[in-house]
Amino acid sequence: MTDLHCDAAGTPFGADVAARAPDAAVRAADAAARAAGVQVREISLLGELDAVYRLYADIWRPEPKNPPVTSELLRAFSKAGNYVAGAFDGDALVGACVGFFGAPADGTLHSHIAGVPGAARGRNVGFALKLHQRAWSMVRGASTVAWTFDPLVRRNAYFNLVKLAARPAEYLTNFYGGMHDAINGGDDSDRLLVRWHLDAPSVVAACAGTSTAADAGTERASGATIALDVSPLGGPVLGTPDSQTVLVGVPTDIEALRLSDPGCAKDWRIAVREVLGHLIAEGALVTGFDRAGWYVLHRQNTASGDSR
Repeated sequence: MTDLHCDAAGTPFGADVAARAPDAAVRAADAAARAAGVQVREISLLGELDAVYRLYADIWRPEPKNPPVTSELLRAFSKAGNYVAGAFDGDALVGACVGFFGAPADGTLHSHIAGVPGAARGRNVGFALKLHQRAWSMVRGASTVAWTFDPLVRRNAYFNLVKLAARPAEYLTNFYGGMHDAINGGDDSDRLLVRWHLDAPSVVAACAGTSTAADAGTERASGATIALDVSPLGGPVLGTPDSQTVLVGVPTDIEALRLSDPGCAKDWRIAVREVLGHLIAEGALVTGFDRAGWYVLHRQNTASGDSR
């Protein structure tokens, strides 16, 4: 269950706010939490904020001087009315998500970091956290949540673009600089910035559990070309993006590849940056993701200059 009509200390908001709350979003968040077997709620007490800090440190295992967040920062975020929430299985914290508001005119929450430990994966705890964040944001008048993710991480691409129906808006090259932790391995921190339009029909459907993944095979049969493929040895192979619909492949497990073959992992970073980043900069729209590891993009102009 979720606690969306209370402040961080558990005090109910005014009846006028509750009356304006997007009830469907709250119901979807409640359903997701029940399905995951967790309670999702805001966090403000120091002990629980320290638990979030420790959870993230266990997941990312960063260098000592570079934690993803600190308890002090989380305390400040919470006090200022930003989003700090955790998923609890009984008393155990099994996931957490942190975000902060953008410029007032934007009506956007920036979701900075979210994490679920390996032991809790497969339960849809991350889905429950994001649906709580969506409902929480809508209650407060926000219409969009934005965040970044590594475009090389296939499972995150599927979760963000299919399970949540967020849409990429920008390719950011080495956005955070080198990230020296167990997940990023010192790699350049290229990211996709996605925007989650909270009341879009595709998002409403996804939050109800009826999301639809792209089908690269169907796209190819309809004339899509491959801009970036995976070689038999697992490396990137440049293709010919000369159609209106273009497919960009990513490796099966970039995190394992960073450990087993750092050179190949770096080749993938550069290839995806040049291909996916260039297509997005040209104005191509990422419209979906195939779980087999393909971004699907639609270009407004084909190579011949025709407009569709």
